[in-house]
Amino acid sequence: MAKKNVFIVGLDAFNKQKLENLPQAKECNFHAALDITDIRNVDHFDMKKLIDKAIRTLETFDGTVDGVTCYYDFPATDIVPILAEHFNLPGPNLESIMKCENKYWSRIEQHKVIPDHIPLFQAFDPFDEQVFHQIDLLPPYWIKPIKSFRSFLAYRINGERQFNDAMQEVRQHIDLIGAPFKYLMERFDMPAEIAQWSEGMIAETPINGFQCTLEGYVYNGRVTGYGIVDSIREGDRSSFARYEYPSSLPLEIEHRMIDVAREAITQIGLDNSPFNIEFFYNQTVDDVYLLEINPRISQAHTDIFEKVHGTSHHSIAVDLALGRKPRTMEKRGKFNIAGHFMLRTYEDGRVKKVPTVQEIKGLAERIPGTYVKVPVKSGQYLRDLNGQDSYSYEIANVFIGGRDQSDILEKYDQCLQHLTFEIETDRHAEIH
Repeated sequence: MAKKNVFIVGLDAFNKQKLENLPQAKECNFHAALDITDIRNVDHFDMKKLIDKAIRTLETFDGTVDGVTCYYDFPATDIVPILAEHFNLPGPNLESIMKCENKYWSRIEQHKVIPDHIPLFQAFDPFDEQVFHQIDLLPPYWIKPIKSFRSFLAYRINGERQFNDAMQEVRQHIDLIGAPFKYLMERFDMPAEIAQWSEGMIAETPINGFQCTLEGYVYNGRVTGYGIVDSIREGDRSSFARYEYPSSLPLEIEHRMIDVAREAITQIGLDNSPFNIEFFYNQTVDDVYLLEINPRISQAHTDIFEKVHGTSHHSIAVDLALGRKPRTMEKRGKFNIAGHFMLRTYEDGRVKKVPTVQEIKGLAERIPGTYVKVPVKSGQYLRDLNGQDSYSYEIANVFIGGRDQSDILEKYDQCLQHLTFEIETDRHAEIH
């Protein structure tokens, strides 16, 4: 029997290997509808060109086109439903994706069904010189673009001066994602009151507590959660130090998150799609709060799911792309627990040295199951990295499996001793 052909928007080598490790690989071939180089580390997003290129790739493919999916954020998540509709493939509709990704529109929909589980929020126009005095929230609060990813242009605001400093950065860079996202909303006839507003930013009161991410999916209207990943921060900083799976949260709290997710996802109308939802559990008030909904699997979690389950949760995305109910994620992996560690620096500078291939291979031999990705290159300026959060630069990703938490932390310490970076810092350009 001929294999099915599943197309990935934003295919990269790391995740292609995860896909080829799936049980579904026996019946599927995986192809790039768009390559990772089409959607990451680019100067701008020409949405018409990207959509046309993806459609042309599928139309000229010599074989059947059986499914389309992704694991990266914008613009991949938005192109998937466009391709699914064009080729009559299983998948979510574009409006439901937009309701997840447009932070203000998403909050409006969430407020209709889970008002006690979201922060206070207000949209505003970042180009209005008087806008600080029009925001009806008392500092501290967070500001972020209506559409962004990886905390791009997200800032915690404590006062007017800090707000004005942040606006200088926002006004300079917001169109990188904001303009092409607005193009899609207008081109594909989203409601005019949403697509044509000038409020490109949203302010939200802080959510405090223990942060985690619920991975789940919707199939034929039924919402299912299958795993929760803890998001551990760098001390008192806002950037993540690591993702850890399985979660340390009590099962009862996990069930409450799934209940809240079910209400929000159903209201938004997302269907036949994976999702990951970022939550906080505030132990002081014993309640859960929804931060944001991402209509995809988190590719940052694929390796740690593979370490614990024996297969990555690409399995979920592939089954949905083929129009069938995802198979259960059973724990058949080599490790009880796994972590995705993010090595960061908080000062700008030029990278002078990165770990060698031999160093990385040596670590994998010394600590079985360890995998290291280095997204920076020698000679590169950190400020030129795309997709970073507003407070740090991510210079390495280290994936580790172990017996328990103390085991993976000890292994990570060993990794740090053998991963050598040299960065010539520019202290005048330190991230605020």
